[in-house]
Amino acid sequence: MDKLVIEGGKPLSGSIRIHGAKNAALPIMAASLLADGEVTLHNVPHLLDIEVMLYILERLGCTCRHEQGTVTINTSSIRSYDVPEDLMKQMRSSIFLMGPLLAKFGQVSVYQPGGCAIGERKIDLHLRGLEALGALIEEQDQQIICHGHNLVGTDIHLDFPSVGATENIMMAAVMAKGTTTICNAAREPEIQDLQHFLNAMGASIIGAGTDTITINGVEKLKPCSYEIIPDRIVAGTVMIAAAATRGNVTLTHCNPAHLTSLIHVLKRTGVQITVCNDIMTVSCMSRPKSVDRIVTSPYPSFPTDLQSQIMVLLSLADGFSVMKETVFEGRFKHVDELNVMGADISVDLNAAFIRGVPRLYGATVEATDLRAGAALVIAGLAAQGKTVVEQVHHIDRGYDQIEKLFQSLGASVERQSPVSKQLDFAN
Repeated sequence: MDKLVIEGGKPLSGSIRIHGAKNAALPIMAASLLADGEVTLHNVPHLLDIEVMLYILERLGCTCRHEQGTVTINTSSIRSYDVPEDLMKQMRSSIFLMGPLLAKFGQVSVYQPGGCAIGERKIDLHLRGLEALGALIEEQDQQIICHGHNLVGTDIHLDFPSVGATENIMMAAVMAKGTTTICNAAREPEIQDLQHFLNAMGASIIGAGTDTITINGVEKLKPCSYEIIPDRIVAGTVMIAAAATRGNVTLTHCNPAHLTSLIHVLKRTGVQITVCNDIMTVSCMSRPKSVDRIVTSPYPSFPTDLQSQIMVLLSLADGFSVMKETVFEGRFKHVDELNVMGADISVDLNAAFIRGVPRLYGATVEATDLRAGAALVIAGLAAQGKTVVEQVHHIDRGYDQIEKLFQSLGASVERQSPVSKQLDFAN
């Protein structure tokens, strides 16, 4: 397995362009199945999850290319609605294929998805939403078989504003008869991006970004060309890394409006942030201040996907902070690794208590999931001495060559591979 070797203690400095959002690209790639012909997507990052999704689409019969940030997906030859079990186990986002395949073929066969081990993430809300539209669902061990040749619009209330369930219902309902209303819908920017993409293909959807989304069913969708929004979590990771290393970094091609909660927290720690259209500059010349309490919650509140990263900054802050995680119960696995590096963090159920220390020290640590891995990279950049981050494949799921990203900002970080290898999704 690859590992990252980091020589810490260097303030980050320079300018970096933020790549496209993985969490927007994946459902949009799935939604491309709803049109017959070639869909072109721009600003798509080169990530492990993106390549897995492309391989799944190819296994279903599509023709796909990914070159220089542009993905083309030709659905003309799609022939299957059975998503392979081996590929679903590699990536949770493969569940996004349920809605569009059900809408296109009237049936779909999937398996329980895999992904990061950050706590229980059931797909009950996805299945209930599809059932409300008229689908019949049969579960056989790990396999889920859905039939629904005549989906009909209806009112659907989500018990929790699940991003994945909201998106799957949107894609399934887009060609259903009549009108579908999703109440207590997720409000994330990625939901809005999916709406814009579907509408560009001829759908009739309003309300994304609010808690009520209305979908008027249409008979057919057409291919289109579309640009994916910037990745707010990658942007947030870079912002926190700049602050933790007491650097000065300019981010371009980002959307500050998607990062309001993080900007608010960083300013409370004393970080200086200036915003001009799609450009942000982040600087921190002195030790950050603690924040009494941060609570993760669905957008627009503080995102769970930045919880582990901000904890690194708080571990270096002057004072005592509390972080409460309300979305995923398994998202404190990075705490033990940070404590190995000299942090002073204790956990009680879903709350972490962080007593700031003057500095962190390099150590060998292990990435247990995508965002925990990013946090350990930030810790290594800020620490004294050498840090080795193992199990880098988790990080590769959401960051396009994270070592090159930080190298461009002056960091000393190198990827080391035990042997030359190629990804082989077929095995």
